[in-house]
Amino acid sequence: MQKNPNGLPLRERKKLRTRQALVDTALELFTARDFTSVTLDEIVDAVEISKRTFFRTFVSKEDVALAPEKELWAAYLTGIGTRPLTGEHLLGAYKDALFTALEQMADGWEQRFLASRSLADRTPALTAHSLRHCSEVSANVVRIVADRLAGRSPGHTELRLLLDLMLAAWHCALETWTSSGAAQQDRAALIRHMHKSFAVIPTVAALAAQDS
Repeated sequence: MQKNPNGLPLRERKKLRTRQALVDTALELFTARDFTSVTLDEIVDAVEISKRTFFRTFVSKEDVALAPEKELWAAYLTGIGTRPLTGEHLLGAYKDALFTALEQMADGWEQRFLASRSLADRTPALTAHSLRHCSEVSANVVRIVADRLAGRSPGHTELRLLLDLMLAAWHCALETWTSSGAAQQDRAALIRHMHKSFAVIPTVAALAAQDS
């Protein structure tokens, strides 16, 4: 089978191109109008593929609308499953896995992510879908870490609260990033905001310890 310089088979490259075309087209249509008024037929017609091809790649309109978010967390789950872990440095592992996942995203991911997030913020169905996906990812992360450490880690409650603390800092970074001007919404800026938010976590932990 013919391969490109990066080693991807031709078939896989075609799948990736189709996926990217679907995401770009769907987000463009959703943004120009609104999520509920755009039909699946319009999306597949614009990309010139069949519904069967669409459903080989995405489960639903919600799935394609939130594709940039799901791509990031799919990479995160893969990373947390292979990253060296110890019970003493789990917060660092959680954070480093997110930076690594972000670096792995394709060129232009941040613009697609911004469009997807803006769409979700004004579409209740997408907000609910995103929250459900976040909950599923969190549960999977805790399960993966607990299984990998196998008795050498804190309990599930501690693992989940530590992850939630990291995710809260991530959301603070996102809020700052998305509210800044377009000229400051590149990936490097997002990473800078993440570093600033993550740096506050020890202070938050110390405040919590004062009430224990």
